[in-house]
Amino acid sequence: MTRDQAFLQFLLRMGDNTLILGHRVSEWCGHAPVLEEDIALANTALDLIGQTQMWLALASEVQGEGKSADDLAFLRDAWDFRNALLVEVPNGDFGRTLMRQFLFDSWHKLMLERLKGSADERVAAIAEKAMKEVTYHVERSRDTVIGLGDGTEESHARMQEALDYLWPYVGELFEGDAVDAEMVAAGIAPDPASLRADYDAILTEVMKAATLSIPKSGFAHKGGRDGRMHTEHLGHLLTSMQWLQRAYPGARW
Repeated sequence: MTRDQAFLQFLLRMGDNTLILGHRVSEWCGHAPVLEEDIALANTALDLIGQTQMWLALASEVQGEGKSADDLAFLRDAWDFRNALLVEVPNGDFGRTLMRQFLFDSWHKLMLERLKGSADERVAAIAEKAMKEVTYHVERSRDTVIGLGDGTEESHARMQEALDYLWPYVGELFEGDAVDAEMVAAGIAPDPASLRADYDAILTEVMKAATLSIPKSGFAHKGGRDGRMHTEHLGHLLTSMQWLQRAYPGARW
């Protein structure tokens, strides 16, 4: 694997994470429990899609095949996506959605903090811009997790169930491979494993405040970041997300 090939895979991972999660969060539009949350979730989705545009635009530039960010978003099949499995699982109830958001946001912020110092100025610029939005994302998801976890008996039970369900998907975020090794060697991105200690410290603090118990299991679902084994849920998501462009190739507003 050449450095450019590894760089492309890294950019797809970053862009696909925000694209797929952005689409998942957008599914709440018009369905959230209260108007304020409906608007907040829609804004979060828009932020994530905006970040996707930056990552995939750079990916298309590095790929050098004359494709656009839209081409990468709407014309790839499921096995070509490089997002972590965590972001493609269905929303579930409101509590599970916000728990997933917090688990991702906490990782996302740590990653962007490191990417601001990237040897690639384009990556550093994207991270700098995205950090402003993600700082708000993690603040909001953290406060919601604490509020619901330390809320009523019902909300507490739902948040614990959400954490138990999502926890096996967290480990993949910190699994390194040949792509990551190339990025570390080039000074472009950190070793994913190097983020784990800070991540665990954040989770320990927040889950304590939320009166929730972090599962003891170290098992981690894997396969999303290299496209080797996505869940069946990604295919269903892409059927909805890509329908217009697949049905009417090249359609433009």
